[in-house]
Amino acid sequence: MVTAGSTSAPVGHVEFCKKRRSECGVTATRAKLMTLSRARWDELLKVNAEINRRIRPVSDQDLYHRDEVWTYPVDAGDCEDFALLKRKVLIKLGWPASSLLMTVVRDIDGSGHAVLTVRTDRGDLVLDNQIEAVLPWYRTPYRYIKRQSETNAGRWAAINDARVGAVASIPR
Repeated sequence: MVTAGSTSAPVGHVEFCKKRRSECGVTATRAKLMTLSRARWDELLKVNAEINRRIRPVSDQDLYHRDEVWTYPVDAGDCEDFALLKRKVLIKLGWPASSLLMTVVRDIDGSGHAVLTVRTDRGDLVLDNQIEAVLPWYRTPYRYIKRQSETNAGRWAAINDARVGAVASIPR
């Protein structure tokens, strides 16, 4: 996944950071890729599946009567809430924050969607609430727009997603 300079943060993330300043600052002096051992791979699979199973998907509009609310879900939430919770759980398990990046994409119908990008020594992986499998970013059906900076969780970088036909269908 190639980034192409800084860009604006999503409105919901800006509001999230106003409430949780300690979670939106410098995460590292330089980017750190997580070494993906078998145990760490199993952790990713477990966290992704457990949160996808436990949290009921509900839009911000239905839950909060507002368009963009980024928060940690208790029992229901939308895509960015799933991703935020996965990030929080993985950090508690010892994953570096600089390798866990909130990411904004366009999904297969062109709508905005959020996923968690996990930067590893084996490539960037995606944890998603719409696709059960943990996949390399380039195997997902999404068009990647922007993601958190690797060194500052409050800043965002544009993504240069030059893949042809990126938004096609869910991989089998």
